[in-house]
Amino acid sequence: MRVVSLFSGAGGLDLGFRMAGHDIVWANDLYEDAVHTYQKNLGNHIVFEDIHNISAEHIPDCDIVIGGFPCQGFSVANMNRNASDERNALYKQLIRVVKAKRPKFFLAENVKGITSLEKGKVFDMIMHDFAKMGYKVDYQVLNAANYGVPQTRQRVFIVGVFENIEWNFTFPKPTHCKDGTHGCPKWISVSEALSDLPDPDAENDVLNHTYSKYKLNINGYIGHRLLDPDKPAPTVTGRGDNRGGVVVLPHPNGRRRMSCRELASIQSFPIDYEFEGNNSSIYRQIANAVPPLLGYAVAKEFNKFSEDKEC
Repeated sequence: MRVVSLFSGAGGLDLGFRMAGHDIVWANDLYEDAVHTYQKNLGNHIVFEDIHNISAEHIPDCDIVIGGFPCQGFSVANMNRNASDERNALYKQLIRVVKAKRPKFFLAENVKGITSLEKGKVFDMIMHDFAKMGYKVDYQVLNAANYGVPQTRQRVFIVGVFENIEWNFTFPKPTHCKDGTHGCPKWISVSEALSDLPDPDAENDVLNHTYSKYKLNINGYIGHRLLDPDKPAPTVTGRGDNRGGVVVLPHPNGRRRMSCRELASIQSFPIDYEFEGNNSSIYRQIANAVPPLLGYAVAKEFNKFSEDKEC
């Protein structure tokens, strides 16, 4: 399918769609370092511009519009989250583009916390806004660990199928399970994910294999909790800013923070995916991304559609 991607970031979701065989024809983001990362790895079809300033007529026709719209206003990590947060309205830009381009499908991704904002009223509003454009809308919360990502990251995926299409999207079945007792492999652990990476303090030629020297103080707070090497990592977060205050998961050895490459591995980015910017910027790009393997699992389900399903 021809894919238009909004809020593309460093390209995690787009990479998943490309892995599933789809063609990303246009992408957009306002984070300059992330745009440079995207260009280096996925191509120059990404536009560095505020989506508010882009007319829909300058966006190509497509089969599907995808977008992990910014989630800071919705996240349970944001204690001040509320319906008036201006970042919460960015999903309306996704709606604007979908309404103008009328693709067969759309896919929206966000944090699990969006479903409970204002006791669910905001999520009901969002689902209603999507449905009234003429789409059959469904959603599901997916745990990245269930799809081969070494991280228990839970995200909600909202899928819309245009009402004149006699086909229903089915969310992907897990390929991995917590204990490996249901006929599928066990969740991938942190130690497995990092096993092939050398010590970043030793001489090596691994891309982006440097880490923050910000003091690690194990005290139970986010970014300061010991990891169990035999389990997937907790959710990689993008809290902080580009001036060095980004909260980063500690390495399982408890002596330092993960390197950018190690964190990228926890997010399931391939080892040759190169990130642009300083360490703090790279950490944020990685944390804000959809894990490519999770994106791939969802994108593959669209391969089951055939054109004869249209009325």
